[in-house]
Amino acid sequence: MSAQPEGPTTAAEVSAPDLRPKFITESERVRECRPGPVHGAAFLAAPQPMLLVGRDGVIVGANAAARALLHGEGTGPLVGRVAADLLDLGSDPRTQDAYREVLRGRQAPLGRTRRLKHAAGHSVWVRITVSPVPGAEVVLLSLNDISAHRDLQAGLRHLQTHDPVTRLPNRALFFERLTGALEAGAYEGTGATGRVGLCYLDLDGFKAVNDTLGHHVGDRLLAAVAERLTHCADLARHATGAPLVARLGGDEFALLMEDSTGTEQLADLAETVLEALREPFDLSGQLLSVSASIGVVERDVADASPMGLMQAADTTLYWAKADGKARWTLFDPERNARRVTRQALSSGLRPAVERDEFVLAYQPLVRLEDGGLRGVEALVRWRHPEFGLLTPNRFIALAEEDGSIVQLGRWVLETACRQARAWQLAHPDVAPVFVSVNVAVRQVWDSDLVADVARILAETGLPAELLQLELTESAVMGSTGRPLRALQDLSDMGVRIAIDDFGTGYSNLAYLSRLPVSVLKLDGAFVRGFEDGASAPTEPADALIVEAMVQLAHRLGLTVTAECVETLDQADRLRRIGCDTGQGYLYSRPVAAERISELLAERR
Repeated sequence: MSAQPEGPTTAAEVSAPDLRPKFITESERVRECRPGPVHGAAFLAAPQPMLLVGRDGVIVGANAAARALLHGEGTGPLVGRVAADLLDLGSDPRTQDAYREVLRGRQAPLGRTRRLKHAAGHSVWVRITVSPVPGAEVVLLSLNDISAHRDLQAGLRHLQTHDPVTRLPNRALFFERLTGALEAGAYEGTGATGRVGLCYLDLDGFKAVNDTLGHHVGDRLLAAVAERLTHCADLARHATGAPLVARLGGDEFALLMEDSTGTEQLADLAETVLEALREPFDLSGQLLSVSASIGVVERDVADASPMGLMQAADTTLYWAKADGKARWTLFDPERNARRVTRQALSSGLRPAVERDEFVLAYQPLVRLEDGGLRGVEALVRWRHPEFGLLTPNRFIALAEEDGSIVQLGRWVLETACRQARAWQLAHPDVAPVFVSVNVAVRQVWDSDLVADVARILAETGLPAELLQLELTESAVMGSTGRPLRALQDLSDMGVRIAIDDFGTGYSNLAYLSRLPVSVLKLDGAFVRGFEDGASAPTEPADALIVEAMVQLAHRLGLTVTAECVETLDQADRLRRIGCDTGQGYLYSRPVAAERISELLAERR
């Protein structure tokens, strides 16, 4: 059990530890602690392995059960040996101090579990209990062989921490290892890099294998994949060992590289894995081909947490799949920042309406014939508490995706109508301006737009002819059923319907004759190249397209508004070909409602 040689040993030959009382001689101590005849016989015959240890830490008595447990038959005596050395009670300072206190007379018992080396060569797990003996100069050490219990625990732990299909470490053991790898100070003083890397992979198309060939074939495929991944890990073995290969669930695997040397090492590992999985799998004569998508993350352990590392790996795996599958993708902080921002905006849209974080700006719509203010377009802005003032291109698409566009659109419509009515009441001596509001297709499908408009007009008192609703060309063209009925009902109510960004979608002018449309808004892409003068000549194609659309629109009884008008040349040319209204930075950027009030006051 100890590093000392076997064979007969006397108490006098053993050096006593520091705790040996100097006023008691060895012979006196052995004589005083020797059990009496009756008690001694019971002690020696007891099935419980026991040792008697003097105050100096030297064994003065041992029964047959203790000898069998620790030394077996035919070996030297235990009496005279230092118990702390024999039973590994001095391997850690805390245990050593507690053991010394018991030897000095402390009455509280001490319990420890130790793995000891048997004289025959095998290991034995022993539970050691050190108990003081009242009225005697000895302590009693009771020993319990718990090897079978420990083996059972080890077997159960293996079942709990390993996947039965692939026999790889499972998710629980993976996170245990990952947490250990990221513990503060785990690499201090070892000369290691203090970095960690992770390849998180998912098999492409594995579900199809399960669905078409059955789960038994899928399990055999997973086991075969595990073998190849283990081989790849062996090839990547470095100074601190091979990467840990684990199955996290389903067809998801991970390779954990502790003490990584950088992203290049992880990239090489990911490429090795992809190459290994490209070879078809022969499953009892059935050839199957699969590929994998891999997310790669590598960073300093000081800047990582298990949850953060896995979130980054999961995000990067998603990128690999979105980018075309069968590839590996390295974590990109900038790309992730955009994703996080998008997610933050999406989750905050609905509560933002309730918190009154949105505001409207208004851009003038000007008559090209005389430059008079004809109307305004209401443009929503988000005063985000973290990201500042956001324009619609940052959040409208998100609102359409999650359906919050219905709630937001209703707020915009109500706010714009109330403001337009306020202008009308504040400036009764000038011709009232209409307000144009953008409407998403989802507002038509997911809400009763007609009822909403009717209610808002009634509550605000705004005449229907002073409200214009803008829908995109792709949303209007081909409309049938509910959208078409809604547009017709709104038109019958007196509301003007405008097609926004016209010319970028279907551009089916003939279809316009069957829609209740009043206005076409030409996309700014046509207007930007629409100039006179040698310094900025008009693009011939743009000029022809714009002229044709204006002429055909007028023949259909529609008015035309040109967006993105920025120069006098553009405005003059558009006016000469008959365009009715202009909108753009030449006239004004989107401004607050107070500025529109000032413009109306100037018209008196």
